[in-house]
Amino acid sequence: MGEILLENTLTNRKEAFVPLRPGEVRMYTCGPTVYDYAHIGNYRTFVFQDILRRFLRSRGLRMNHVMNLTDVDDRIIQNAAEKGISIFDYTAQYIQAFKEDMKALSCETPEHVVRATDHIADMVSLIQKLEAKGLTYRSDGSIYYRIAKFPAYGKLSKVDLSGIKAGARVETDRYEKDDARDFALWKAPKPGEHFWETEIGPGRPGWHIECSAMAMKYLGDTLDIHTGGIDLAFPHHENEIAQSEAATGHPFVKYWLHAEHLIIDGEKMSKSLGNFYTLRDLFKKGHKPSTVRYLLASVPYRRQLNFTADSIQQAASSVERLRNFVVRLKEAKFPAGSNAAMEQRARKAIADFEAGLSDDLNTALALAAIFDLVRDVNTAIDRGEFRQQDALHVLSAMKKFDQIFAVLEDNDDTNLQSVGFTPSGPEISPEEIEALIAERQKAREHRNFKRADEIRQELAERGILLEDTRDGGVRWKKK
Repeated sequence: MGEILLENTLTNRKEAFVPLRPGEVRMYTCGPTVYDYAHIGNYRTFVFQDILRRFLRSRGLRMNHVMNLTDVDDRIIQNAAEKGISIFDYTAQYIQAFKEDMKALSCETPEHVVRATDHIADMVSLIQKLEAKGLTYRSDGSIYYRIAKFPAYGKLSKVDLSGIKAGARVETDRYEKDDARDFALWKAPKPGEHFWETEIGPGRPGWHIECSAMAMKYLGDTLDIHTGGIDLAFPHHENEIAQSEAATGHPFVKYWLHAEHLIIDGEKMSKSLGNFYTLRDLFKKGHKPSTVRYLLASVPYRRQLNFTADSIQQAASSVERLRNFVVRLKEAKFPAGSNAAMEQRARKAIADFEAGLSDDLNTALALAAIFDLVRDVNTAIDRGEFRQQDALHVLSAMKKFDQIFAVLEDNDDTNLQSVGFTPSGPEISPEEIEALIAERQKAREHRNFKRADEIRQELAERGILLEDTRDGGVRWKKK
């Protein structure tokens, strides 16, 4: 097997991955802030890190992987206060929902899933280290990190701070600080807000100190890999570096990996545009967990993923094609014997699959290798050139593929039930299907392609896939 190349945001180049401790990968993932249900952009990042950890494990590496749950921040405190409940009761429902969503997407559980509120003492200890080194200052009961004391600030995101006036006294996040570039390590309590009594005074942690304290508690001063969405590179990850490296004197992370944004129909996802989706919103529309996982994994993590009606339809068709292929290999009756060319073809597919993933987790190349295999094997079967032993080699290749992508097992109904959905979805009769297909055909004849697409999407949401035939007709089948 060749070396694994990862594109490091810190250096802006692909680097051979070599863990600091032989055989072990110490990885940290910024998890969700549990003030609401996570959206599909979040899950794009979480599926990416799941593909990454599965691939590293397939190479024989042992994972020591930490994911945090941010269960205290301004929004959580405000929302809990409005509902008249504790922050612990408020976040419990969303923590449970997140775990259910991850299970529905077949994401492996990291070795440590840790809550910020369970690590207040670790955060206080880290802040005390920074105070002892003269890197902080106090203002109105809050404690701030003085960025001017860390000359390397900006090395990850390459952000230019020259336009932010040093020494400006500004009101940010409702707290006073000396410099617009500084950030809060510890926030003084406001009336009615939840707070902790600690050695550094009453208050609650800033967001950035939470990740540094939890990462280093479980993984040591220097991590192998830190993952997250590209939106976290600045200021969150930049601030993590500043406080962690200043406290320990050691590099904080060797490889920084950032997933690009997920956009909807070419636009940024936002509630104001009406294109904001949680995972459960997609399930309500009839999309299967395996379809969503496949789509989120199909575009290399360093490229933007454009989520459209067509793209999720294509993902559903791709998963269906792969599953049907495996069923054909298992159930068809092939002549005895083997074809050496087929064994070689299966080996080449896995070599190409591995090469794609080794090239900075290029999932598009990896998938292309598998679909090329599917095409060639189907052709060999149709020509009568496929034998019983060949099926074993190809099924072995498909198993290796699914150890990473996890979409072949027909477990969608079970995964939907794990998040409280009835798998069957809205029933639709064959007569209704045919009527909608006829309406779609008429719309296409009148060049009303918008309505035709709407009908295709409506049927997809109700579990019906359409396939346009070469003679101008339409076939349909249930997902």
